[in-house]
Amino acid sequence: MLSQNLITSPLEQFEIVTLIPLTFFGLNISVTNSVLFMIFAFLVASFWISLSFYKNNLIPNNWQLIKEMIYNITASIVQDNLGPKGEFYFPFIFTLHLFLLFCNLIGMIPYSFTVTSHITFTFGLALSIFVGINIIGIQTHGFKFFALFLPRGVPLPIVPLLITIEFLSYIVKVFTLSIRLFANMTSGHTLLKIIAGFAWTMLSAGGLLGVFHIIPLGLLLALIGLELAIAGLQAYVFTLLTCIYLNDVLEFH
Repeated sequence: MLSQNLITSPLEQFEIVTLIPLTFFGLNISVTNSVLFMIFAFLVASFWISLSFYKNNLIPNNWQLIKEMIYNITASIVQDNLGPKGEFYFPFIFTLHLFLLFCNLIGMIPYSFTVTSHITFTFGLALSIFVGINIIGIQTHGFKFFALFLPRGVPLPIVPLLITIEFLSYIVKVFTLSIRLFANMTSGHTLLKIIAGFAWTMLSAGGLLGVFHIIPLGLLLALIGLELAIAGLQAYVFTLLTCIYLNDVLEFH
C-alpha cells in the first residue's frame, strides 16, 4: 500500500502551484512557481554574466570563456541571418538566447520547475516576438509590408487564394515556434520521470529485480546527457528562428 502511494504521475512535475495569491481589479496576478523560476533564471543568468565583469586579468577565466562562447554563437546566428543590420537587434537576441538557455538548464535540476514546459509561456513569448517583428516590419516598409502576402507576377484569379495561403502560413509561425520548444521540453522531462520511477520500482522490489535496476539507471544517465543537449539546442533553435522571421520582414521580395 505504501509503495502505491509513492508512485506519482510523471506529469505532476509540470503542475503550477500558487505561492502568493494576488488579485488586481479581478485579475489573477498571483506569484506561482513558474514566476518564481523565471525570476530565478534571470537572476542566475545575470549573476553568471557578472562573474566575467570587472576583471583586470589579461587571461580570461573559465566563466568568461563560456560566456564568450555563447556570445559568439549568438553573434554568428545574428550575422548569418540578419547581416550588419542585426547589430541593432543583438542585445535582444542575446538576452533571449541566454534566458531560454538558463530556463531549460535550471529545469534539469531535481525538484525544480521547467518554465519552458508550459505552452502558456512559450506561446506568450512567441506571440510577443511575432507582434514585435510585425511592428518592426511596418515601421520599416510602411504599407508595402503587406506585399509580403502577395508575390509579384501572380495571376489575378488566384490572388485571393494565394493571399489566404500566405497569411495562414505566416500566422502559423507563432504556433511552430512555441509548440516546438514546449513539446521537446515536456516530452523529455516526462521520459526522464518515467525511467527514474521504473528504476526506483525495480530497486525497491529487491531480489533479482533490484540487481537489474542498473539497466534503467544507466539509460536514465544517458537520457540526462541527451536532455541537457536538447536544452541547449532548443534555446538555439528558438533564437535562430526568431532571427529568420525578423529577417523575413526586414528584407522581403
